[in-house]
This record gives sequence, structure tokens and C-alpha cells, in this order.
Amino acid sequence: MKKIKALLVVVCTGVLLTACGNPSQKGVEYLEDGKYDQAIEQFEQAVDKKKNVGDAYRGIGIAKWEKKDYKGARKAFKKALENDAEKTGTIYNMIGNCDLKLGKAKEALNYYNLGLAQEDSSKKMKKEMQYNIIVAYEQMEDWESAKVKLEEYLENYPNDKSAKKEAEFLKTR
Repeated sequence: MKKIKALLVVVCTGVLLTACGNPSQKGVEYLEDGKYDQAIEQFEQAVDKKKNVGDAYRGIGIAKWEKKDYKGARKAFKKALENDAEKTGTIYNMIGNCDLKLGKAKEALNYYNLGLAQEDSSKKMKKEMQYNIIVAYEQMEDWESAKVKLEEYLENYPNDKSAKKEAEFLKTR
């Protein structure tokens, strides 16, 4: 879940700046400056004006994530999808991350799997989602599934130190 802000701002910027002159552009600038309340305000104005509504909700989700308002971020990301935002691995990953933070591991699994199925998901994003699936199984205390997923993960990423540590932890379960 590291570097999420940078990744999401880049994605959001590319999508929103194509709609010059609307509040979303200013919202992206506020996001980049870490002014999350102002960003939310701008994106809400875009929603009110019905300008790039799905992308504006995505911007709201990013800002709320950064403010650690995971419930609000989750709601905004889901609203983005309901309002024709592009269904990307990134947005599904973010909803899954929100669910993990909210203790909803089972729901998180669903979104990580949806994210993995998206063609736009980079190798790095897929790696993150695969690791988060392990974390979700651990949150659910489904140790066997976590072990199986971790073994698969280590086959693909044998040099991941965090995963090796996690394997040691799972041996105790």
C-alpha cells in the first residue's frame, strides 16, 4: 500500500486534466499539494456540475484515503464505479485496501480478485494485490489459505523479504 498517493495522483491527473476548466483540474492540484479538504471540495463541485462525475468521485476517494477516512474513501470509490469511472486494477485495489483497513477481509478478497482480472494492472500492482490477498486471509484467520497463497506468491517473488518473514509467521499458526 506504499506509494499509493503518487500512483493515484498520476492516474487521476491523466484522466481529469483532459477535462480542462472544470473543478476536477483544481482538485488534482490540491491532491498533489496534499490539500485534501480543498481537493474534496473541488471534486464535489465537479459532481454537482455533473462534470466527469466518476473521476471526481475517484478523486474524492484518493483524498479521503490520504486523510485515513477509509469508510469515506471506500464509498467514494464505489460511487466512482457507479458513475462510469474506468474499472481499473487500481480502483479495485483501493477498495480492497479500504476494506482491509475497515476489517472487512472477505470483501477485500473480492476486490483484489477483481483487480487482478483487469488487463490494465501492472506487474507491480498485481504483486501488491497478491500480497494483500495473503493479508486478508490472515485477517480472517484462514491460516491454510494464507499459507497456500503465500507459497504461490513466493514462487513468483522468491526474493521478497516481507513475504519470507510472513512465511515464518505462518509456520507458527
